[in-house]
Amino acid sequence: MLTIGKLAEAAGVKVPTIRYYEQIGLLPPPERSAGNQRLYGHRAEERLAFIRHARDLGFPLEAIRDLLSLSDRPDQSCEAADAIARAQLSAVRARIGRLRALEAELERMIGQCAHGTIADCRVIEVLGDHAHCAHEHRKEP
Repeated sequence: MLTIGKLAEAAGVKVPTIRYYEQIGLLPPPERSAGNQRLYGHRAEERLAFIRHARDLGFPLEAIRDLLSLSDRPDQSCEAADAIARAQLSAVRARIGRLRALEAELERMIGQCAHGTIADCRVIEVLGDHAHCAHEHRKEP
């Protein structure tokens, strides 16, 4: 059995993260020692590793909740898990598209700089008025 500190260390997360995942139901409530200290078994360590890996891949918490629920029923079809992963891939591709537009806009803005004074600075001008941008790159809602 691992204490919360040892589990955090093993999983590469912070203690408050583990408490948060417990609070929102991604991790089940842990066993407690006689002194009321949280104690975690191998299953909690595996589940936390799953959550961390899913977060590293950008999955939102609700998708992780759904994936965990699916993983708790290993005999069912993986169609729902595939759909969740496809949705995440679509979201990643959309973010990549926005980042490419942002990169192009920054390159264009910097490339138009005449290296004069701030009064004539294209970077300051473009940042001050979105209408000077060639691409739509507003932050997603």
